[in-house]
Amino acid sequence: MNPKEPTPKPSVDERIDERAERVKQATSQAVASTKDKVDRAAERVEQGLHHATDKTASAAHRTVDKAAEVGEQGRAAYEHTRDRADEFLEQAREYVREKPMQSVAIALGAGWLLGRILRR
Repeated sequence: MNPKEPTPKPSVDERIDERAERVKQATSQAVASTKDKVDRAAERVEQGLHHATDKTASAAHRTVDKAAEVGEQGRAAYEHTRDRADEFLEQAREYVREKPMQSVAIALGAGWLLGRILRR
């Protein structure tokens, strides 16, 4: 080639191919950029969900622990009440054994009073 010779113009086919290649490159860049943005957004959503899941699990553990504590307190109160009732029944049995006539009189009087109250 001679420096003074004009450079040949690209053919129409070559220009079409060049432009098609530029469109493909621009499209690839746009898709890559979009993928990066979507990946970052997905990571933030995933981190948020993991954080929320951890907090929910922690709250569930605390709830289970509190329920177990309350259940234990309920069992202790039940045992205490049952023990007190057993003591009262034993005292009542002893009273009846020691004073059977007075026990019968008290039972009759209580029955009569209860009957009067319930009749109204």
